Amino acid sequence: QVQLVESGGGLVQAGGSLRLSCAASGIIVSNNAMGWYRQAPGKQRELVASITSGGTTNYADSVKGRFTISTDNAKNTVYLQLQNLKTEDTAVYYCAASRTTYYIDTRTTSDWGQGTQVTVSS
Repeated sequence: QVQLVESGGGLVQAGGSLRLSCAASGIIVSNNAMGWYRQAPGKQRELVASITSGGTTNYADSVKGRFTISTDNAKNTVYLQLQNLKTEDTAVYYCAASRTTYYIDTRTTSDWGQGTQVTVSS
């Protein structure tokens, strides 16, 4: 059974930083494409960052240059470093695993974490 457990969310001022962690079990993160989604109130869930099993990363335009996705294979953990946070980054952030090694979107996502709240104040 796959479990993805996020942590690291919280309240931060605009311009601040956070690091989100996603500890995985029942899956090897280096064998799958992994991603971070977010969902703000009243908005659709959106993919903000992804990483393939080969280490290729991709970012939504809204977070490019501010967010960094990475993995620690020894810890079987996926991270999302959030920097220069803006109030519009406020959302619940979800870790997700793809059933493929090379691509993740809502169709290929096979497992979800429970989410962690990030709130950015002005």
